[in-house]
Amino acid sequence: MKKKNKKRSNYRLVKILGGLLAVLALALAGAGYYFFNMAVVPGKKSFVTNGTVQLTKSTPQYKQKLWYKQVTKQHWQLRSANNNYLLRANYIPAKNSAKTVIILHGYMSNKENMGAYAQLFHSLGYNTLLPDAEAHGQSQGKYVGYGWLEKNDVKKWAEQVIKKNGQKSKIVIFGVSMGGATTMMTSGLNLPKQVKCFIEDCGYTSAKDEIDHEAQALYNMPAFPRFPLVEILSGITKLKAGYFLAQASSLAQLKKNTRPMLFIHGSKDTFVPTKMVYKNYRASRGPKQLLIVKGAQHAKSYEHNPALYARTVKQFLAKYAK
Repeated sequence: MKKKNKKRSNYRLVKILGGLLAVLALALAGAGYYFFNMAVVPGKKSFVTNGTVQLTKSTPQYKQKLWYKQVTKQHWQLRSANNNYLLRANYIPAKNSAKTVIILHGYMSNKENMGAYAQLFHSLGYNTLLPDAEAHGQSQGKYVGYGWLEKNDVKKWAEQVIKKNGQKSKIVIFGVSMGGATTMMTSGLNLPKQVKCFIEDCGYTSAKDEIDHEAQALYNMPAFPRFPLVEILSGITKLKAGYFLAQASSLAQLKKNTRPMLFIHGSKDTFVPTKMVYKNYRASRGPKQLLIVKGAQHAKSYEHNPALYARTVKQFLAKYAK
């Protein structure tokens, strides 16, 4: 009789544990879809302020941004490499120049927010091409690719530059934040010889690393449930958007890169931690240079120290974008 009671008791315990595990699994799955919508589905996000900013005289780098707003732009477009989405870009020609920079914006931002960078490169004699990434700005798209999907589009933009401007084109790829990560991921592709070098500003080591960091920083989430949640989010991203978060790796792509790259990061960046740039720098196989801008927060290095930033970029380009 005691054995039967013990078996019943064990059976009940197993049922209870099974029920709890099922509830936990459902809760994690629900949380995974919530974070998928927060991280991968485009839209207004409370944790970023990358929407188009109203330009006033008190706006940092007002003159450069005003120049961009007023300058005559051509409008380019192409179909995305992955899903045939229509992508749009602004192009600003420089007089009699074979040099072109492709400028890549950050997460939930757009080409209109990159005006200060466009003015910098244009002042150095570069044609400037500013695309809206998939699912950003005026470009079509369903999901954010964190650089993994976008890298193939950047290659197509480079090929379009060569088609329009000729075989003697000299192309530089530059990006900030997610655009910086996209730049690094693009560097691992089989690119046209006209792509001479890269400049990345505050890009992350991988989408998985960045989302794991933000889950901890924004939500104070401990290792559990953070670890299973990020894995579930990654699986949902694979099902919906076609890639695992760990696939979107700057480190892996940099290991394939042999072209020159300038790495820039602010010393007080807590959104994409400054420590990430050292890993990215070490991973690249080509000639490389590192600039840490003291006191600069995320994506604020140019704004924080414009003279140093512009001087470093100019010297790097003079050396490698000949």
